[in-house]
Amino acid sequence: MRNRKGFTLIELMVVILIVGILAAVAVPIMRGRIDAAKWSEANASAGSVRTAVRAYIAEKGPTWNYADITGDLGTVGATLGFSATDLDGTYFNQEDYVISAVDGAAGTCVVTVTSTKSGGPSGTGVLAANGAWTVTP
Repeated sequence: MRNRKGFTLIELMVVILIVGILAAVAVPIMRGRIDAAKWSEANASAGSVRTAVRAYIAEKGPTWNYADITGDLGTVGATLGFSATDLDGTYFNQEDYVISAVDGAAGTCVVTVTSTKSGGPSGTGVLAANGAWTVTP
């Protein structure tokens, strides 16, 4: 009997089949991670907006009319201390952030984010007044 070294065709086909099954399972999981990573940019910037709103409320007081900081950040950003491109990122522009429901007594607001850049994630992200971050498709 000869001493053979190497793999047979059947063994190689089994390995290729296993790799194919693993790839078919891993690709959809990785796609979800990519969108979550894109939304993390919006979450971090929305937190900065929320902090700026809190500072503005602390400066003006709870009885101030906060209509001057309600709207998209491209319009009201200068009032909060943001320059024209401070929050422009890879997937979101400064105009994609909208401030609403400003409550001076509680020191809270709602920040809504929708990407208008190509390659940005679909859906809408909302940083609620209680600090909860949610993304809806």
